[in-house]
Amino acid sequence: MTTVRTALVIGGGIAGPVAALALHRAGITATVAEAYPATATGAGGIGGTLALAPNGVAALRAVDADEAVTAIATPIHRSVMAVGARRIDLPTLAGVPPLRVVHRAELHRVLHDRAVAEGVTFTYGRRLVDVTQTDDGVTARFEDGSTATADVLVGADGIRSTVRGLIDPAAPGPRFTGLLGFEAVARHQVDAEAGTMTFAFGRRGYYLYWPEPGGGTRWGANLPGQRPMSLVEARAVPASQWLDTLRATYGDDDPGRELMATSSADDLQVVGALQIMPPVSHWHRGRMVLVGDAAHAPSNSSGQGASLAIESAVQLARCLRDLPDVTSAFEAYVRLRRTRVEKVAARAARINHAKAPGPVARTLMPLLMPLLMRTAMDPERTIAHEQRYVIDFDAPVTAEPALR
Repeated sequence: MTTVRTALVIGGGIAGPVAALALHRAGITATVAEAYPATATGAGGIGGTLALAPNGVAALRAVDADEAVTAIATPIHRSVMAVGARRIDLPTLAGVPPLRVVHRAELHRVLHDRAVAEGVTFTYGRRLVDVTQTDDGVTARFEDGSTATADVLVGADGIRSTVRGLIDPAAPGPRFTGLLGFEAVARHQVDAEAGTMTFAFGRRGYYLYWPEPGGGTRWGANLPGQRPMSLVEARAVPASQWLDTLRATYGDDDPGRELMATSSADDLQVVGALQIMPPVSHWHRGRMVLVGDAAHAPSNSSGQGASLAIESAVQLARCLRDLPDVTSAFEAYVRLRRTRVEKVAARAARINHAKAPGPVARTLMPLLMPLLMRTAMDPERTIAHEQRYVIDFDAPVTAEPALR
């Protein structure tokens, strides 16, 4: 039985509210401290659309948030790969629910409201600057001079995590994938049935699209970039200028040309540099521990970033619930999670290389696609272990036996 009674969760995005909910279910009182003011959190202009894989939705079931989330998401039943005029259906896993795409702001709102309804407290405008640990607890100090104390501190503060640096000052930071992200809804209606997502390899860049419920086509573009740009830097460039660049980049592609031409600069969502986390050696120290993107952020090519963050939040709560001390709980948590998330990250890294193929690769890709479908894209071999993963929240977690 755990001795942990209270937790301070740093970060109120996705992993933070789920961690707080799961901890609450585990009998641990959790408070969430968010750096941004309440008016900015979950605002429509923050973030674009993200995908929730079946395993992510299954993990939400542990905190009774799955139905509320699927109610605001668009199901994707079919996936297609497009290179030039070629269209090939991607094989799918039998017996698993569809992928769900959801606006980040809406997902945040649902998770936040679910946590509040269960009694989780959120505080805003509290940017973490330092932590003091003792044998009995941990005290966080915030930029505004306030402090908070709990038995454990959970770093759910994203890819640029402050907690990660406090755990290990030598920890790596995020790495640029070489791609900048953009999203919008075009007036152009693609010739595809509802629930079909197309992954398109254009002449100069990768993009994807699907019919938007209510009309039009939602698209996301991964524009090759020479250097990383922060969100602030990327949004300092006028949206009309970005849209001109996108129209030039995808002007030779069908339907990329029509999607860009019928999109409005006013609606363009500038996501900025797409980044990934290299392997993080130390996920915990003392009474501090990392969850979500702070510990593992695969590229968006994985389709698993949010789902893995949700899984980790749930697994951390199980470990803290069932093991007698903080150290053994954190060690069990890392044992449950590290291999899985690093395998997903490695798969996504391989996909990234195909998103901006060189001239030779672009020429050969239409010829190689049928072979790719028969070999590398065997879903039972490549993604079944990812998407069929289900956490039994009620099952007890045991410590790893000591080596003799």
